[in-house]
Amino acid sequence: MSEIDRHDEMSGLHSEPFALAVDAMGGDGGPDVVVSGLAIAADRHPGARILLVGDESRLIPLLARYPKAAAICEVRHAASSISMDMKPTAALRVRDSSLRKVMDAVAAGEAAGVVSAGNSGAMLALAKIVVKTLPGISRPAMAAISPSMKGDVVMLDLGANVACDWRNLVEFAVMGEAFAKAVLGLPAPTIGLLNVGAEELKGDEKLRQAAEILRESPLASQFHGFVEGHDITAGTTDVVVTDGFTGNVALKTGEGAMKMASGLFRKVFTSSLPGRVAYFLVRPALERMKDWLDPRRYNGAVFVGLNGVVVKSHGGTDAEGFASAVDVAMDMVTHDFNDGIRSRLLPMASLTANRSNAEPERETVA
Repeated sequence: MSEIDRHDEMSGLHSEPFALAVDAMGGDGGPDVVVSGLAIAADRHPGARILLVGDESRLIPLLARYPKAAAICEVRHAASSISMDMKPTAALRVRDSSLRKVMDAVAAGEAAGVVSAGNSGAMLALAKIVVKTLPGISRPAMAAISPSMKGDVVMLDLGANVACDWRNLVEFAVMGEAFAKAVLGLPAPTIGLLNVGAEELKGDEKLRQAAEILRESPLASQFHGFVEGHDITAGTTDVVVTDGFTGNVALKTGEGAMKMASGLFRKVFTSSLPGRVAYFLVRPALERMKDWLDPRRYNGAVFVGLNGVVVKSHGGTDAEGFASAVDVAMDMVTHDFNDGIRSRLLPMASLTANRSNAEPERETVA
């Protein structure tokens, strides 16, 4: 009996599904980062069962080096992998890839969720085709956590849907609220629609229609109204909802601002003797700020609105960052994330059914 057969036979002894199916071959670091990240995650989730999918000849020796990861993982061989630059249409045709097999595991009910550091476009395409969207959700969205002055903030959509209508924005609000509950542990997250101003007449028709629906919905008490760009980092609301084009621009702008601030701090504290003395005095506070803003803490964007948990780790992350992505996925699985979406969608159905996208659009107000 081969090693693969032994793993398959042992898997058959378990009646419960795997918590997660993990793509071992995705990302810049490949299996080395994934397995070392799972070793870190094993300390946080010792009872988890992970289906690790990839090249068995590389995974078995790695698991021997990381016994903590080996204790929670079972290996399933995949003959091929999806490269980071492969087009989504081409990725759909590679049926024996590690990314396809983790999606198949969720679709078949073998696993509750997926984690991969692989190709984002291929991941979304496979998720839509294989895992499929939840009933009542027209489009999945990409959500992620960002830091703010008041704590962590959930943002969506961050690029999965460049153009959206009011119905998509309402669905994003429902999914964002469920995400904040599951991952941030907030009992009643507040929600804001990103706009060019906070006044009710600002923005375009889709934003105003989405706001009207949310004010009439079961989320009315949690709906703050319109928020502006500065409200994201201020932490005005726990969830910020927008279309994928605007969300992606806001995300990349925020990342760039953080890099610029880091560079300016470095320049100030190294350019002169007084600066170096000042750095010595404020170093403990700067180290705390660095830990708080560490991008590895926020690694793990989520494709929400699917028939399973699908988490995308940054391709260039390290082991600690990959472990954070596993944390996000485990939180969502443990707290029945999709059940929260379903319970919110049911009372929304009658509200959205009475609206029509064919209504004439009013003038956009800046």
